Amino acid sequence: MADPRGFLTTRERELPTNRPVPVRLMDWQDVKDHLSKDETVLKRQAGRCMDCGIPFCHQGCPLGNLIPEWNDLTWRDQWEDAIDRLHATNNFPEFTGRICPAPCETSCVLGINQPAVTIKNVEVSIIDKAFEKGLVTPKIAQRHTGKTIAVVGSGPAGLAAAQQLTRAGHTVAVYERSDKVGGLLRYGVPSFKMEKHHIDRRVRQMEAEGTVFRTGVDIGRDIPWDHLRARYDAVLVATGAAVPRDLPIPGRYLKGIHFAMPYLTQGNYEAEGTAVPNQITAEGKRVIIIGGGDTGSDCLGTALRQGAKSVTTLAIGVKPPESRDGKNQPWPTHPLLFEVSSSHEEGGERQFLASTVEFVGNEDHHVTALRIATTEVMPNGMRGPAPGTEREIPADLVLLSMGFTGPEGELIAQQLGVTVTERQSFARDARFATAQDGVFVAGDAGRGQSLVVWAIAEGRAAAAAIDEYLTGGTELPAPITARTVALRA
Repeated sequence: MADPRGFLTTRERELPTNRPVPVRLMDWQDVKDHLSKDETVLKRQAGRCMDCGIPFCHQGCPLGNLIPEWNDLTWRDQWEDAIDRLHATNNFPEFTGRICPAPCETSCVLGINQPAVTIKNVEVSIIDKAFEKGLVTPKIAQRHTGKTIAVVGSGPAGLAAAQQLTRAGHTVAVYERSDKVGGLLRYGVPSFKMEKHHIDRRVRQMEAEGTVFRTGVDIGRDIPWDHLRARYDAVLVATGAAVPRDLPIPGRYLKGIHFAMPYLTQGNYEAEGTAVPNQITAEGKRVIIIGGGDTGSDCLGTALRQGAKSVTTLAIGVKPPESRDGKNQPWPTHPLLFEVSSSHEEGGERQFLASTVEFVGNEDHHVTALRIATTEVMPNGMRGPAPGTEREIPADLVLLSMGFTGPEGELIAQQLGVTVTERQSFARDARFATAQDGVFVAGDAGRGQSLVVWAIAEGRAAAAAIDEYLTGGTELPAPITARTVALRA
């Protein structure tokens, strides 16, 4: 284990500081102050890991990351061994170490009566140090199978599967309809949470390994799904869950009401220096964000950087507790807690128990206000506006950030016959296979909107299933949790 007395002598939780709010609001760079990283602090925090007899952090992480092992290696300053153990289960720790909500930390045994080990920060420090030291190099397959695979979608699930399959000796082409690789990592996650050079350097590694990327190709329109299947020995659908949840209430037709993802995508283009005609911008506007999740937080940070006059976030539910409730949210479950993201630190107002009743507009059919009411829970468990509590709040721009309902499934269902479930995801079995021979599904397209760590886990597991389908066996590792959940589905 790491320091045998580390968790006894170092009880506090230490993390790198964020850059000052007035400074970071002037740019789109990472909010973290990388100059504040202290390896002494990092090793001290890694040394708090208890090397538990039963490491529940393994249970909390869908990838099964070997957390106690690379904590110990970090504490011992053995960076090459640390990145080897980290890469053994996770293709892209630079992604998960930045944008994953870290369910591993909420299941940390130390978290029973102390602040949990800073697992996520140790993880991202290992991969950053590995790139700095030149320890991340292409892994070239020793033999080629002659089998070809098309991966549709270049988000974390598609990229993880593609890298695993390429290293197994298959010829892999990744299709992405956007102009650059990365999916929502590229254009959904703002640069102040994850700068895009992290994607670019990983793509360069994958290209050196032999993975081919074809951007600007919309499968289903540019190439029919059935034509793609006929061209390749196997197809992996990793298109994500991109259909947003709407709010069909009076006034929905008004101008100035937009889904969150087009707004964030345009913001990312702007941050990369690309001009966007007729861009949706928050500059000088009173912005209302409907939805209190991570996407809403991303909208908040983007709006503040664009110079919004004011930003208000509305959540339909009650304000979550600030600490774990041992009765209803016991350790080691991942609790629903009140969180203050870096964007929330920067400004804006948050309102809970707010049900939107109507969008109010002017004679030009542009939104000017929202009529909201206090949320009440009905006897049947449904939530709705409480009578007599209605009020209006002014708005010039409304962003709908209420999650996603599933993948865009109409074309693939028509052209390839893949079944769409009642949950609006693509049907698959425990081996990630659809009813169509040679067609597999991984990530949000199969499980619904989820976490980046689940996407990578499913991409790895699906790669193992495809390798076995094509060759009759596989040596590729597959996260047990991902396969178990697929079996239950």
